[in-house]
Amino acid sequence: MMAKAARAAAAWRAYRDVTKPGTPGLMARVRAIPRMVGAVMRGKYTGLGKSKLALMGLGVVYILSPIDVIPDFLVLVGVADDFGVFLWLFGSLLGESGRYIDHERDVIQGRIED
Repeated sequence: MMAKAARAAAAWRAYRDVTKPGTPGLMARVRAIPRMVGAVMRGKYTGLGKSKLALMGLGVVYILSPIDVIPDFLVLVGVADDFGVFLWLFGSLLGESGRYIDHERDVIQGRIED
């Protein structure tokens, strides 16, 4: 029960961060996710480890997979575990993509001209 409350609190913090003035909004964060994943995979962004990225990928697979650790026919428990994973994934992705946008703003991309 405490883990579910912690996930809900993390999702609430992520929502609060998204709505705070001066921070990247929800759609900016969502659009940044593919760029963030690509930058992590190419080694150009070290703010998010590949292991956490892999864990997020497993979270997506778990939510989309028809096979569950706790079957959905156990209505309250089966759906609650999917929702708990979703809350963790939602909070993590929004938080990490917000930090990635801040990173993008700080990095000056230059071009070498001959």
